[in-house]
Amino acid sequence: MLNKLKQWKRQQGSEDYDERYRELRNHPIPEHIAIIMDGNGRWAKKRAMPRVAGHHEGMKCVRKVTRLANQLGVGTLTLYAFSTENWKRPKMEVEFLMKLPEEFLGTFLPELIEENVQVKMMGATDAIPEHTKRAVQKAIEETKENDGLILNFALNYGSRSEILDGVKHVLNDVRSGILDEEQLTEEVFSTYLMTKNLKDPDLLIRTSGEIRLSNFMLWQLAYTEFWFTDVLWPDFGKEELVEAIEAYQGRSRRFGGLQSEES
Repeated sequence: MLNKLKQWKRQQGSEDYDERYRELRNHPIPEHIAIIMDGNGRWAKKRAMPRVAGHHEGMKCVRKVTRLANQLGVGTLTLYAFSTENWKRPKMEVEFLMKLPEEFLGTFLPELIEENVQVKMMGATDAIPEHTKRAVQKAIEETKENDGLILNFALNYGSRSEILDGVKHVLNDVRSGILDEEQLTEEVFSTYLMTKNLKDPDLLIRTSGEIRLSNFMLWQLAYTEFWFTDVLWPDFGKEELVEAIEAYQGRSRRFGGLQSEES
């Protein structure tokens, strides 16, 4: 009897999800979703496992979310994989994190190619180990002709550093006569950032109950819709992504203006 009840609940949940998924497709899908993937360590701690086990489980979640985002027609999925501040973590944990892109792309790359996904990366490459850079560069090279979902990894990325580097490049171009100071606008400055070829995110998701940006895309998130969840990243799945997009679709994006009386 108990097994039948569990089976019935799973079936009801599946039917509910399918209906929500179909309804989702009837409304605008965010063109660019950015995710701060948080909670791997806490997920592992709750299970009396080492932190690296949480990171490994989180990698599997990246695969699931990428698939669903691609199916939904999301244009760009940016994932905060490793920040410039993460180097402060224990050496063993950092080394494990730097091996994950190699493992993930080593197993998932054929599927990414088949699904027409294009891999990109933003972040400072100088401190990244050679084996990590090789794996990422191989994925970028082998998917560069794809024109579907852009899977953009923020790896060794820090927004303040990105903005500061952009300012330095602007100053150099002004001094060199390449750029007239009077021509500098927000749109022009955006071309000096690592996301110059990407649309600003429409939706930011952060998992694990933390409500902060952690030096992530500070310029680009100026008018992004935020969605926070207590769910830890390894437990984040299709239901949570659908819920986040549903919340996005229910909001009125005014970009500093006023909502029309008709809407």
